[in-house]
Amino acid sequence: MHSAILNKEFRKELIINILKQINNTNTMKKTILLLAVALFASAAVFAQKPVKLGHIDAQELLKIMPEVDSAQKVLQKEQKEAESMLETMQAELQTLYTEYQNKRDQMSDLIKKAKEAELQDKDSRIRQFSESAAKRLQERNDELFAPIQEKIKNAIAKVAKANGYTYIFTSGAALYEGGDDVLPLVKKEMGLK
Repeated sequence: MHSAILNKEFRKELIINILKQINNTNTMKKTILLLAVALFASAAVFAQKPVKLGHIDAQELLKIMPEVDSAQKVLQKEQKEAESMLETMQAELQTLYTEYQNKRDQMSDLIKKAKEAELQDKDSRIRQFSESAAKRLQERNDELFAPIQEKIKNAIAKVAKANGYTYIFTSGAALYEGGDDVLPLVKKEMGLK
């Protein structure tokens, strides 16, 4: 206990001396010294608290959540509807184009230009529909999966707090998967098997 008090006093004195030196130096040196002080102070804080690491395979968790299947079915249904509409529009364009190709030699310049404008307009509407459908599907995906992600995040936070974890990483994001696998704990928290 006595050495901890001395250690705190030593750090306090060291920081005061560094801050005095900062006042007597130029801006670049001040910046470097401030960074050193911040690093030293944060290292002292983190040195007092043990770090407990965990990791979770979020993809594995998503595979066993019934909400994910429901959300995917909704998205697949909406995607099929959009694809069906797109196919219908493209078939109409193809029919108009084939008709134009077959009769263009018999058309006057005025009719040709009108048919070409109609084809371009139809093609433009198809592209616009495709882009808006893709955007809408992405928005719908975000809308359907946001509550699922929030549920996972809350469960992980509860497990981390209850078990004293400092950090929990997703398995795919970590370069080294040290620490504890918390997937079983999160599954239990969420009532999943």
